[in-house]
Amino acid sequence: MSEPIYKRQDELAKLIERYSGQDGVHATAIPSLYFIRRSNVTGPNYSVYKPSLCIIVQGAKEVMLAEERFRYSPNDYLVASVDLPVTNQVTEASSDVPYLALTLAFTPSQILDVLRDFKIQGGKKENAKRGMFVSPIESSMLDAVIRLARLLDNPNDIPVLAPLFTKEILYRVLQGPHGGTLEQIAIEGSSTYLIRDVIEQIMKNYDRSFRIEELAEIANMSVASLHRHFKEVTAMSPIQFQKQLRLQEARRLLLSESTDAADVAFRVGYESPSQFSREYSRMFGFPPKEDIKRLREKYD
Repeated sequence: MSEPIYKRQDELAKLIERYSGQDGVHATAIPSLYFIRRSNVTGPNYSVYKPSLCIIVQGAKEVMLAEERFRYSPNDYLVASVDLPVTNQVTEASSDVPYLALTLAFTPSQILDVLRDFKIQGGKKENAKRGMFVSPIESSMLDAVIRLARLLDNPNDIPVLAPLFTKEILYRVLQGPHGGTLEQIAIEGSSTYLIRDVIEQIMKNYDRSFRIEELAEIANMSVASLHRHFKEVTAMSPIQFQKQLRLQEARRLLLSESTDAADVAFRVGYESPSQFSREYSRMFGFPPKEDIKRLREKYD
């Protein structure tokens, strides 16, 4: 790693430490920017990644999208271009050298603005590609990220300059090796754009049953095309995607509310508590009651 990149990462690490102070995910005064700090490696965490850019400045992380593994460290950045249910864990961290990272959320309309403003050549509809990728980080991107993070020291500048620096960061991603993949979420009528609409529908209605034909109609695709493109973007079928959302929400409800598993099963859309228990055990490694007891003991 070149020295200039190392120095930039060192500056970012100091900024993240200053505005975090303790382990956790920390919102900043810049609405789309979050800092993450962990002082030890973690077990698997289950969450939905929103469209975002993730940069690590210390430590390392592993993200599982279905059966696909993405590893990244300070040499790389990770992008999720659509909503994706994932399993992730910090694989390198210690109290002396904590895991430090940042996440910058973005929207398809911001991508479209960059494409228009910088007149980036493209705009062709391409076949859907995986909605997550890892790319090598470059000093030009880190420069823009540091300028954005430094605004926290001058909050009066945030309303004017944060959108400009964010635009530059997204421009750098679009110019990178996987820029074409990100571009597709903003191109009306592209396969990825249409699958994004289907993902949105499942996200909003994860607790209700749907017919695959309904989703195909939303995407204006045949059932076979929908399955193919959806799996290309998300690494899973629509039913598997919905199941992950249901089980993640069920675990959250069981952990945050004192309620029984059968009640939660119905709330997230299961008709059979026994099927819920089987699928929950398959995903999290323990039946609901045992899993929640284990988690509560861990956090107490």
